[in-house]
Amino acid sequence: MAKSLLVISRQAPWSGPSAREALDIVLAGGAFDLPIGLLFMDDGVFQLAPHQDAKAVQQKDLSANLQALGLFGIDEVFACTHSLAVRGLTLPASAEPLDNHAITQLIDRYDQVITL
Repeated sequence: MAKSLLVISRQAPWSGPSAREALDIVLAGGAFDLPIGLLFMDDGVFQLAPHQDAKAVQQKDLSANLQALGLFGIDEVFACTHSLAVRGLTLPASAEPLDNHAITQLIDRYDQVITL
């Protein structure tokens, strides 16, 4: 059986390549039916904010990648409630809210964890 993988995305969508790389890893894992989850923490929760203007910063829009998660069988998408609150963001319907204790339990559930 394939080992499960949790990808923790901690970078804002336009702060460098890490946000895109995290989504690429998750989508590739989903394409191969790998048991995979995605957790947005710290500035990574900005990826979940609606109405982002990628062209304003001359970047590719990541929202299409986020919308494709379900098509690739990625149903385990989580967001840190503390990170959302500190940044004044509301939880999108596409992510399950987790507090710090639940995040610890989530990490323990997966065989491997990658943080970007």
